[in-house]
Amino acid sequence: MSKRKYPLTANEGVEQAALFHWAALQQNVYPELEWMYHIPNGGSRHRLEAYNLKKQGVKSGVPDICLPVARGEYHGLYIELKAHNNTPTENQKKWLAGLKKNGYYSVICWGWEQAAEAIKQYLSIGMEEAR
Repeated sequence: MSKRKYPLTANEGVEQAALFHWAALQQNVYPELEWMYHIPNGGSRHRLEAYNLKKQGVKSGVPDICLPVARGEYHGLYIELKAHNNTPTENQKKWLAGLKKNGYYSVICWGWEQAAEAIKQYLSIGMEEAR
């Protein structure tokens, strides 16, 4: 039996909804999750709506999720959430690299469970020094 390259996940919308449901349930453990939000950059839109959003500053490749909470040397966390065997686009890779270069923790996660683990790891940065 071969090991899957990507975890078996639903579509990105379902995975993202599951992640935000998990985050709501975990706010008593991680109060900072209150500040996590989705950046609605993807999806198909009518041509005129896409044109107007681009004029308003929407940019291709911006990661899906932001947690604007500093930890250690990082200003915040950005997550590009993928599902099934989706892979990041070149623009998404460019954004993630640029964010890392500018002091943000940025990761690609396949499915909500991987994203939840990344969030927990991120929020634990610097906790050893605090103890």
